[in-house]
Amino acid sequence: MGTLGILLSLVLLMYLAYRGINVLILAPLLALLALLFSGETALLLPTYTQVFMKAMGGYMIQFFPLFLLGALFGKLMDDSGSALAIARGIVAKVGSQRAILAIVLACGLLTYGGVSLFVVAFAVYPIGAALFREAGIPKRLIPGAIALGAFTFTMTALPGTPAIQNAIPSPFFGTDAFAAPGLGLIAGLIMLGLGSWWLSAQARQLMTAGEGYGVHDDEPAQQELRDIPGFWLALLPILLVIALNFVMAKQILPQVDASFLAKPEFGGLQDAKSLIGIWSIIVALGAAIVLLVTLHWRRWVDLKRSVNDGAFGSMLPILNTASEVGYGTVIASLAGFVVIRDLVLGVSSNPLVSEAVAVNILAGITGSASGGMSIALKTLGEQYLALATSAGISPELLHRVAAMASGCMDTLPHNGAVISLLAICKLSHRESYKFIFVNTVAFPLVALTVVITLGSLFGSF
Repeated sequence: MGTLGILLSLVLLMYLAYRGINVLILAPLLALLALLFSGETALLLPTYTQVFMKAMGGYMIQFFPLFLLGALFGKLMDDSGSALAIARGIVAKVGSQRAILAIVLACGLLTYGGVSLFVVAFAVYPIGAALFREAGIPKRLIPGAIALGAFTFTMTALPGTPAIQNAIPSPFFGTDAFAAPGLGLIAGLIMLGLGSWWLSAQARQLMTAGEGYGVHDDEPAQQELRDIPGFWLALLPILLVIALNFVMAKQILPQVDASFLAKPEFGGLQDAKSLIGIWSIIVALGAAIVLLVTLHWRRWVDLKRSVNDGAFGSMLPILNTASEVGYGTVIASLAGFVVIRDLVLGVSSNPLVSEAVAVNILAGITGSASGGMSIALKTLGEQYLALATSAGISPELLHRVAAMASGCMDTLPHNGAVISLLAICKLSHRESYKFIFVNTVAFPLVALTVVITLGSLFGSF
């Protein structure tokens, strides 16, 4: 009954989230529903306050700075005109005749630099609509192009990306954002190459069949002409994020005397290895925000409002993800979870395969890359690290596989980012989800398989 309750709870979480009920409400209720099936009715309130809320709070303590700084950086990039300037600059350099590749690269560069995927979608969509209309490419391919650039290789594969999905494995495995850089680059190229080729082939096929851009009454308003910065000036904060993240993670922070961490007030840690990845991104984003504000001092219409809106914009994402972590912690504490855990761990003797399966399943159920990975690593991270150590597999490889696995099954139809992207583009699942699915689920799974295979054969590189 306990295992049945867990499965029922997971199915309801996926279904009700797809129906639009907020996870802040769903997560604690469905966690307690699973507890009821286990027969532990007397533990409802203690489990809620001492297990669910403690895990939720712990996640927020650990990752809130990344959500806050990431949302703030994205908002300032948007309000300063930098995101728009970069998107236009990429389009100008690549050429409007390669509209699909131009949109993919624009989204990729912005998200690799730390700009929120929602900011990217809002900034790039009007440009994409104009380009696709001019080239006669069906509008329903736009979400696939934006998703390829924003939801895939720059989110989970490319080394150094400040995306939260690339930061979550760090404290579990003692790694940083540049874990397994060679494998990450290979995976990124696979996703970019296959996705761009397939979207272009789909465009040619549809246009040959007589489908053009189409007639749409809800076209985006043309973005007003405003004083936007030059391309390279707009790019400077992004370059700083990437460079400073690398220098802090590889050169400066590993040399810091972190013996003070052994004190109780700092958590009693033996070293800073589990914190370097997060500290590096905090420093990089913080410095980039200061540079961004300084560079565009004369362009701010209302800097205080931009800062406040950016800060408020971080609240819902961190609360949603932290609630999912609380849910996962409760599920992992139930006796029925042992069956599921043993099943997942027994999928393969290769811990990389088992980890990939677990993260994929949980990311798909929760509709969240960060939420699914957090649940998987919170409940099984120690086992995976122990199995990998005994098998001679490096933690860096575990990091990269976990990050990449989180970005495969997460974009099922109930995923919040998918729903938001379709709403921004004013298209339906029926019209455009196929193009999102292939680029954000199918091709990332291909890339993940390649990384696991190469990692198993040659180790981390």
